[in-house]
This record gives sequence, C-alpha cells and structure tokens, in this order.
Amino acid sequence: MAWEFVLRLLVAGILGALIGLDREYRAKEAGYRTHFLVSLGSALFMILSQYGFMEIIEHRGVSLDPSRIASQVVTGIGFIGAGTIIFQKQIVRGLTTAAGIWVTAGIGMTIGAGMYFVGVSAAILTLVGLELLTYLFKSIGMKSAYIEFSTSKRDVVTLVRERFMACNYVIASYQMEQVNHEQATTYQVTMVVKGRKGGERELFSILHDFHDDISLYKVE
Repeated sequence: MAWEFVLRLLVAGILGALIGLDREYRAKEAGYRTHFLVSLGSALFMILSQYGFMEIIEHRGVSLDPSRIASQVVTGIGFIGAGTIIFQKQIVRGLTTAAGIWVTAGIGMTIGAGMYFVGVSAAILTLVGLELLTYLFKSIGMKSAYIEFSTSKRDVVTLVRERFMACNYVIASYQMEQVNHEQATTYQVTMVVKGRKGGERELFSILHDFHDDISLYKVE
C-alpha cells in the first residue's frame, strides 16, 4: 500500500509540474515548482486524511470525519492563490495563475484519493483551457493597458479620451491631477484602457499624434 501512495504522489507532482510549465513559459511568478509542490502537497494531505488515522478509528467509540483535512486544503489554498494576485497601477494581474493553483490543488487531491482517470482528465482539460482557449480567442480577447502622460492643456485630455473611444478602446479608469508651477499649470493623467491584445503599438501611435501637446507619455 505504501508504494501505491508513492505512485499517487508522483503522478500528482507530475501533473502539477505540467500545468506549472505553462505558467513558467508565460513568465508568471508561480511556475512549475510552485504547482508541483501544491499538487504534491494536496495529494499528501488527501492520503493523510483518508488513511492517516485508520488505527485510531478502529478503537471503540472513536468517530472521525475522513474529509476534514481535505476540506482544509480547499480553504488554505486560497491564501497561496491570493498571494499571486497583484493590484498594480490600477490593473489586476495574476487571476489566471491563482485559478491555476486552485485547480492544481484539486487535481492533487483527486490523485491522492486514487482517482487517476479523473485527475489526469482534469489536468488535460486545464492545459487545454490555458493554451487552446488562449489561441482560439486571442483575436477577440481584451487586455488592459496602463497609460500615463502630462499636458499643459486641459482640453487635450478630453481629445485623447475621445480618440481612444473612437478606436474602440474602453476606458476602465481615469485620473487627472493638477500640478501648479510658478510659470504654468500641468495635468498629470493616468488611464487604464481595455482593448484588443497586441494593441500597444496603436496606443503609442495615438499618443504620438498629440506629441505637440503632451509629454512624458508611456504605455504599460
């Protein structure tokens, strides 16, 4: 039985590492090592939950819920997932990685329970979701971009916003700060716009059209 447990841990670790390789390829913070450990640890806790207290249960009057440890894994993995979510410059990043860690934990628990076919199928579907869906819907997918520029003309801000909307960009958030100097007043503007993936060059082009009126512009 011990070798069966080792096999479960091995399979769970391999499946987790495969999902992590996809995240590593896309330069995400949680890579193959993180996913390997999450899946392996989840399988280990699942085995412990099912079989770790068999001798105690055999005693008369002792009643234990074998799912209690597994349920805590589901709750606890949320802390690791939350750690991969970053709110930076008004843009939320890391949601897909957090969801990947969450489902990797589920795969590890499934393999730990001895449900090989279900666990392998879930891993395959996860990889399909991460890669195939990205390829199929890349033309209609939207991506957020952080834009920052300064200008001395307040009307230019409105013109830039209207130009973005005319090019089918959605302004998710917008902030303008007035900075008073001794000789003039400037406006520091930050925007988060959503548009089709790969549209950074077009955003630069739009801002460049206003190069006489704006300065220090950048797109991230």
